[in-house]
Amino acid sequence: MQSYSLIAPAKINLYLEIIGDRPDGFHELVMIMQSVSLADRIELQASDTQKIQISCDHPQVPTDKTNLAYRAAQLMGDTFPQMYANYGGVKITIEKNIPVAAGLAGGSGNAAAVLVGINLLWKLGLTQPELQDLAGELGSDIPFCVSGGTAIATGRGEQLDDLQPLSNMWVVLAKYDQISVSTPWAYQTYRQQYRDTYVSDTPGVKSRTEKVSSGALVKAIAHHHHVEIGKSIHNDLEKIVFPAYPLVAELKAAFAAQDVLGTMMSGSGPTVFALCESEAQAIAVQQQVRTQIPDPQLKFWVTKFTKKGIQVK
Repeated sequence: MQSYSLIAPAKINLYLEIIGDRPDGFHELVMIMQSVSLADRIELQASDTQKIQISCDHPQVPTDKTNLAYRAAQLMGDTFPQMYANYGGVKITIEKNIPVAAGLAGGSGNAAAVLVGINLLWKLGLTQPELQDLAGELGSDIPFCVSGGTAIATGRGEQLDDLQPLSNMWVVLAKYDQISVSTPWAYQTYRQQYRDTYVSDTPGVKSRTEKVSSGALVKAIAHHHHVEIGKSIHNDLEKIVFPAYPLVAELKAAFAAQDVLGTMMSGSGPTVFALCESEAQAIAVQQQVRTQIPDPQLKFWVTKFTKKGIQVK
């Protein structure tokens, strides 16, 4: 049976601004997203049945139709029924290294890997933009996970423009095992509290988007100016998550007390990251925060920026 092994990197948000409501019920967003080398491994193997089967080494990851990886395989089967009939189903094995429910797009990356893998397995010959169009039907983060690197995302997050790729910055990630934050809750609560700040007209949305695109963070990325990158990161959802989850706010404060370029919550959380110039600095920061917060429920990962999205191994 033919098989493929794929690497699915995690992602962090360097910037997340909520602009307003969209007619489809989602939020109009401007985000700057960055791939990191912490990654899951996805094994895709052709099956001699028409079944989609998922297994995972992490007990919190579902192995039924609720898994985004399953839905990605199902989408490919629905979109290309003749190829599905010809090649049969797939066995998907997920080796989980990205923490679950962490705001790091682990599930989205798994789904992106399945799209890329089935494209190869069924010899479909789809281009990256075609795969990203399919990915957009599954979730807002998944098109970015296909391509990875550094990108500005607009719309509900599925419209991507590549930025100058960054690869020589290091990151400390930290997350409490016992804390998970519902992304729908975070956005709905933000809407309830800050709707009066929303922009709804098309010119207003375009103006806000262009302001970010020409703003300090994008300029710092273009010039690889690490200090300015650290100063310019921003996440609107911190205003919602921190009051409800004080441990996450305290974690950011602990990172901010260290010699880091910048620190922020990623996405809707609860993972907090700190940007560093080197691996040695990142390890030192991890050790210092671990000493300051000796809670065994607090887990750390040291990783670095990467220019790549889904990779075939």
